Amino acid sequence: MNTKHALERWHSVVANGSKPDELATIMREDAVFHSPVVHTPQEGRPIVVAYLSAASKTLGNDSFRYVREIVGENDIVLEFETTMEGIHVNGIDMITFDEDGLIKDFKVMVRPLKAVQKVWDMMAAQLERQK
Repeated sequence: MNTKHALERWHSVVANGSKPDELATIMREDAVFHSPVVHTPQEGRPIVVAYLSAASKTLGNDSFRYVREIVGENDIVLEFETTMEGIHVNGIDMITFDEDGLIKDFKVMVRPLKAVQKVWDMMAAQLERQK
């Protein structure tokens, strides 16, 4: 598995707006998502795609940018920054790929506390609109 190629696919999907059908093509059926605001892992492609699509609409405004990448054998860590309604958000995406380059585990961490609260409010609203 080529982690750099998998990372390029991730960046391509993000640059194209993290559309659900495109997210699904880079995700394992049994993928797991770890939210910074939901205490239980979210399991399965449909729910992971829903969360990542909502996150793109919530966090992925004009100020969103990745500021650092750490690439390992099967894992990557992407540090990001954005501003949401005047609140600076700093966080990381930790992604684990399988041997085929598909996402099998995706964890998001966000700081500071004020940003976590803003993400919670906006993500909840976005997920509700997707129903």
